[in-house]
Amino acid sequence: MNECYYDKRMDFFYNRTKADTADEWTGPQLIGVLCFGTFFCLFIFISNSLVIAAVVKNKRFHFPFYYLLANLAAADFFAGIAYVFLMFNTGPVSKTLTVNRWFLRQGLLDTSLTASLVNLLVIAVERHMSIMRMKIHSNLTKKRVTFLIISIWAIAIFMGAVPTLGWNCLCDITVCSSLAPIYSRSYLVFWSVLNLVVFFIMVVVYIRIYMYVQRKTNVLSSHTSGSISRRRTPVKLMKTVMTVLGAFVVCWTPGLVVLLLDGLNCTDCGIQHVKRWFLLLALLNSVMNPIIYSYKDDEMWATMKRMICCSSEDKSQERRSSRIPSTVLCRSTDISGHYIEDGIIQGTVCGKGDLGDKGNS
Repeated sequence: MNECYYDKRMDFFYNRTKADTADEWTGPQLIGVLCFGTFFCLFIFISNSLVIAAVVKNKRFHFPFYYLLANLAAADFFAGIAYVFLMFNTGPVSKTLTVNRWFLRQGLLDTSLTASLVNLLVIAVERHMSIMRMKIHSNLTKKRVTFLIISIWAIAIFMGAVPTLGWNCLCDITVCSSLAPIYSRSYLVFWSVLNLVVFFIMVVVYIRIYMYVQRKTNVLSSHTSGSISRRRTPVKLMKTVMTVLGAFVVCWTPGLVVLLLDGLNCTDCGIQHVKRWFLLLALLNSVMNPIIYSYKDDEMWATMKRMICCSSEDKSQERRSSRIPSTVLCRSTDISGHYIEDGIIQGTVCGKGDLGDKGNS
């Protein structure tokens, strides 16, 4: 019967696997890493909070797609928490951690990755449901969207807890990996392959949906005289999602490949030298997503900019709002023209003419 090592500290496992715990991260290097990480984590918290607040504040975002987009921002916010916890429990500190604390550190990262991945998969289903009917938004009810969001986080938490629940090497240290000294190599293979396969499936699905949208849009544009905004809006939403998915795949694939190589016990791949850089690349994904939302979605940018500029001008906002003509406030809420209409409203409320121009671009 194999002996179990639940009472050992992490230095026992790191020393046995000869894992690099970055003992050289001291002095200026450590300070630089902490400053770099702190800056980006603060940006993650602030920017993703703005995305969530924009979806809550703007009634034109009260649709399944944007609820799921807000949940993706929540996953990025959670990733920021995981990175903060990692920053203060990595490097030389890693060897001093207890097994449970190390499981918590890695579990937070795994949960954030799974939440983002499953959320993107659900968005793919939502886009498929709506696009195949040539609608901007699907007919999912708020109850069903709420159920989906709860399910996403339940799956994410479960996947993050799998090693803690038993799929580890604490009772068989001969199968321990080098990057994750108390994770079983078989678990790393399962984890990385599963995520890479889901990546591939989502990329294929989104490419097929995008090609379908382009083909249908071209056909409809030659036979209908409908609003240009209505014909372009589904394409804009698809471009936003595909850009987010592309950034996600680019930022996470290198790290997953490294985990796969470690799981396959590749001792000559030099994975110890690149692991920290691929982790930083994964961190950048949570930084990039809010930028993508605001850059690719004109109305999202307008709403976020209004919240930023008006938060410091509450009194002047009230005076300007009281002078808004009722004809502007009572415009139709038809989704087909929401980019143009909301651009006018945002520009009037904040007194920023460039928002109106941006909404019409």
